[in-house]
Amino acid sequence: MRERPNRHAWKACEVQASVGSNPTPSAMISDHDAMTIALAEARNALAHDDVPVGAIVIHNDTIIASRHNERELRNDPTAHAEILALRDAANLLGRWRLEQCTLVVTLEPCTMCAGALVNSRISRVVFGAADLKAGAFGSLYNIATDPRLSHHPEVVHGVMAEECTLILSDLFKNLRETKTS
Repeated sequence: MRERPNRHAWKACEVQASVGSNPTPSAMISDHDAMTIALAEARNALAHDDVPVGAIVIHNDTIIASRHNERELRNDPTAHAEILALRDAANLLGRWRLEQCTLVVTLEPCTMCAGALVNSRISRVVFGAADLKAGAFGSLYNIATDPRLSHHPEVVHGVMAEECTLILSDLFKNLRETKTS
């Protein structure tokens, strides 16, 4: 007869820092906590009149990159939060393959960012607000499930969607009011 493993063994190390790729439940960053950090990063974009989108990359339950949109700041159409965070994460890890990483972003990635995420081999993508006009992970396109592509990251959508939508709608409401005054 097979021995039954002690399913409560993790409780003995609950307060210890995690080591390796098997973190204890108390050391894991939840999607909600990660999105809270991404939202704080998104607010930084407002300082230079960029659309407030924030993205973070998590590897082994450690945030290794945190960026926001910088298209207006850099005059660069590719300076989306996701692209900048992927570049920082790849540089930090010393490799372009971002397996075992999660990208958390406040707005559903566009086709450019979705392509970069698939090409980076990222394991997981978590987003807050859906982008009905340009979203490429379910709203307009679904790059993550395209059978013609070689990599299919897990996608989690709708995490703190109301908060993520609010920061964007507030910006565009203010822009409309400024134009009419």
